[in-house]
Amino acid sequence: MSRDEFDAFCSRLPATTHVIQWGNASVWKVGGKIFAICSTWGKGDLPRFSFKCSDLSYALLIQQQGLIPAPYLARAKWVQMEEDGALDDTDLKAYIEAAHKIISAKLTRKQRSELGLAV
Repeated sequence: MSRDEFDAFCSRLPATTHVIQWGNASVWKVGGKIFAICSTWGKGDLPRFSFKCSDLSYALLIQQQGLIPAPYLARAKWVQMEEDGALDDTDLKAYIEAAHKIISAKLTRKQRSELGLAV
């Protein structure tokens, strides 16, 4: 997945906002809270995708080749894809969508209602 494909996918998720920050990272939020990031943090220019995970997904994913605990965010159960192809695009999109749902669920009822998300 390219950064443009990542941005296009994230833009189709409900109630998302997008900012560029932290050295040109593409940061996607719902309700002001980050759920996914595309950056070039690390060696080379390869896009690196980071996303919030469930506890179980985090435990499983960090054991896979090409996936690491996300720098600065691992404590909050974030994973970073370090190698191209560590996850295929279908799986990556599913994890990003799950990250969106995890973060959305942490918003208050009022916030979810205001954003048009399921309450």
